[in-house]
Amino acid sequence: MARPPFPPTPNPSPAPGGVRPGAPAGQAAKKENDRRTLVVGRGISVQGTIQDAERLVVEGTVESSMINASELQIAQGGVFKGEVEVEDAELAGTIDGTLTVRGGLTIRSTGRLLGKAKCRRLKVEDGGQITGQLEMITTPAPEPAAPKPE
Repeated sequence: MARPPFPPTPNPSPAPGGVRPGAPAGQAAKKENDRRTLVVGRGISVQGTIQDAERLVVEGTVESSMINASELQIAQGGVFKGEVEVEDAELAGTIDGTLTVRGGLTIRSTGRLLGKAKCRRLKVEDGGQITGQLEMITTPAPEPAAPKPE
């Protein structure tokens, strides 16, 4: 008797109007899972330009430049080489290149930052390594745009 290779995933249907139950009326809250995420798994190497990914998770190796991402996460053993600009970044692996973080940069105990980095907020766990140039962004963060009245 054959069975499907993966169990079916539940597909919750959104409430009328695309708003989650419990969300304020007129606002469609964006869930974490709704973000465009690219995961480069362990043992996988990717070279080239990455576009339109809101969240990049690197468990393998990526050689790329990436623009307009919200979040970069490099897992332990993961390597990112190139230039990247993101809102927030968490390094448990290695980044070799130029990193600009408009928000918070967290370097875990196994994380290594090689090259140049700019960030607004920095957190380094005991054991985390920074080799190269680090610059703190001191200009005020841009204020989020106010929602348009309907």
